[in-house]
Parts: sequence; C-alpha cells; structure tokens
Amino acid sequence: MENGITIKTPEEIEKMREIGKLAGELLTFIEPYVKPGVTTLELDNLMADYIENTQHVVSACLGYEGYPKYTCISVNEVVCHGIPSAAHKIRNGDIVNIDVTLIKDGYHGDTSKMFLVGDVPIRNVKLCKCAQHSMYEAIKQMAPGRNLTLVGDVIQKIADKEGFSIVREYCGHGIGTGFHEPPQVLHYKNHNNLLLSEGMVFTIEPMINAGTWKTKVNKSNGWTVTTSDKQPSAQYEHTIVITKDGCEILTHRPDDEIEKVIHVL
Repeated sequence: MENGITIKTPEEIEKMREIGKLAGELLTFIEPYVKPGVTTLELDNLMADYIENTQHVVSACLGYEGYPKYTCISVNEVVCHGIPSAAHKIRNGDIVNIDVTLIKDGYHGDTSKMFLVGDVPIRNVKLCKCAQHSMYEAIKQMAPGRNLTLVGDVIQKIADKEGFSIVREYCGHGIGTGFHEPPQVLHYKNHNNLLLSEGMVFTIEPMINAGTWKTKVNKSNGWTVTTSDKQPSAQYEHTIVITKDGCEILTHRPDDEIEKVIHVL
C-alpha cells in the first residue's frame, strides 16, 4: 500500500494481464456486429454469450450497484453508462462507445473504444481521433517517479488544440480486486499530485466532448450520462500498470496504434 493505493505483486499483475487481454478480445469480437440496424441490446446479448460461454468469465457491470446489463453502450451524445436497449438501433453515421469490464480470479479488466459506423461526419471522426490520441499520449508519459497530473496536462493540451472539451464529472481510477480503487485519474489539467510507483494499476479513459464539458444524468434510469448540449462525445479507455521503466497496457488489442509495453525512462 502506498498513499492509500494498492501496489500489485508480480502474481497479481499476471492475473490482471490475463483478464485485461480477455477484455480487449471482447471488443475485437464485437466489432463486426456494430453496423446499421443492430440494436444495442442485440450487441449486449452477443457479448454476454461470448463472456459466459467462450471466455468463461464474469461481467463486472451486470448487477454493479443495480446496473442491468453486461456492458455499457453509449451512442453519439451519450457520454457513458448507456444501457443497452431493444429500442435503440444503431444508424449510419453513429459513433458508438462500448465499455466492458470483466472479472477472473477476482481481478478486473476494464477497457472501451469507439466504433465509427458507416459515413461519420468529419467533425465526429476528429472527435474520436482526439479521444484516442490523447489517451495514447498520456499513457506514453506514465513511469515511476512521474506525476499523475501529467495525464490531465497532456490531454488538456490536445483537446484545447482541437477545440474540444473534457468531461470533469467522471474520471479514470485504480483497479484490481476492486472495480474502482484509488487513485482518481483526472483527464483535465489539475493539481491532484501523485508520484507514480512500479506496480500501480489504473485506467486512463478521457471523455472528450464536441461542445460543453458539462453533462447530465438520465433521471428515469439513474445511469445514462449525456452531454448537456446534446453534442457528441467520444471515449477510449485502457488499463495500465506502471513498470520499472514505463508502463504496460494490460488491455492492449491488435488494432491499437501504440505498443503494448512503453519504455519511458
């Protein structure tokens, strides 16, 4: 334990590497199915079957504080925690975030990515690229002795340059046997100082909005978060572990445009 943060042992990191790989594989599996006409519930059902009958693991989302589905699927102006529904069909031009968290042997793997469906408006393509690029650039700064505030510094600079805003009400988090552990990982410029140490495991998951950074929660279901101005939002997420000279992306996928192991020092 360091600053209230659990330092993972090599054995624990290996378990998180295994579940992180499975979480990444789930997003790879679902990609061919994310197309116009499919409902978000159909996508959730496909992933539920894959989680239980192919991967033989557990969804951390299902039943978490009453959450009703296996995954979160957030479309266009939905920032996060979109509940899969039979009434919501994916349309040409949509941008879709699928966020998955799996559990195996008591350890969590958490990741998300954007799926661009058909003919997506240029601005929304740029929004998604900004979210992914800013996450990558923040990950590249992570190493022992570095300050966690670098995450917000890097992402803020990139978002500002593109003319986009960063959600403030939701953040990245430590992860391990707990779904959400210390530290909180803020994606905007901040003074939440924390020196990183080898063995720390946390998510980096910037939510980038085309318009205002402000959000609101759906009062009827208590979960779905949308942008206050109904402008679109994009998010990418990886779980990383701090290594002796940089970091490793535990949820890395073959389509990632970044190396799995980053050497910084």
